[in-house]
Amino acid sequence: MKKTINTKHRILILGASGYLGHAIYKELGPYFKTFGTYRTPKREFEQNKQFFHYNVEEDDVYEILEVTKPTVIISALRGDFNAQTIAHQHLAEYALEFGSKIIFLSSANAFDAYSKYPSYEQDKTLSHSIYGHFKIKIENMLLRLPKKQVAVLRLPMVFGTNCPRIQEIKQHISEKEPVEIFPNLIMNVTLDKKVTQQIHYIINREKHGVFHLGSTDLVHHDEFIKSIIAQFTETKVKLKHVFTTNEDRYLAVLPKFNKLPKHLQVTSDFVLEEVCK
Repeated sequence: MKKTINTKHRILILGASGYLGHAIYKELGPYFKTFGTYRTPKREFEQNKQFFHYNVEEDDVYEILEVTKPTVIISALRGDFNAQTIAHQHLAEYALEFGSKIIFLSSANAFDAYSKYPSYEQDKTLSHSIYGHFKIKIENMLLRLPKKQVAVLRLPMVFGTNCPRIQEIKQHISEKEPVEIFPNLIMNVTLDKKVTQQIHYIINREKHGVFHLGSTDLVHHDEFIKSIIAQFTETKVKLKHVFTTNEDRYLAVLPKFNKLPKHLQVTSDFVLEEVCK
């Protein structure tokens, strides 16, 4: 049976050629009129009429907005922080004028200055990292828009069957290079295809606000990575222990107020199973 395209929304994914952006495009493409941007020229994108070349440092996002006329804009952009800030200012102006909704992929790093406990949706953001500062800046800019027009999705470490993190671990194993682990880091994790389903749900149900899309349980970084390594090889793998502090520190985004339905929640065990299939 052919899926019928939902004409209610026109969706623009900024950064649709990136790892997570592409997964989102594949999830939403069959259901909505979906457009995406790519940065590095690649034949499959150039030949796809739904894709537009966009370099955040050089191009004006307005041109793409005018062509695609999106009702929902998903920002999975990477690149220069200053250029991204200007691009998001333009997105916010566009959304204000045309009533579009912006879904912004943020990060657990918005809380990396708090190391003593996990973070919930309504906690005050505070970061010691340049990356975390940048995410907070964009969040604050977008959260000034009318409430129903914004969804901020704070993500922990995202894993998937062939995600860059897993590829890197496999490469280190095959080259007999040490794999980095952070023994004192307590975090939560998520799965690429779960994030894409969550975004689909947020669009369909017209949800808004701040969402913490991490697993419902917490794991130690070193134990989680060791569990992944054990699935790929039985030989002893060198580990590089990285200690940023002598005490346990948390970098975890847990849902408390804006919880999604049970079938859209995820546990670290489920992530591990899926990654190592």
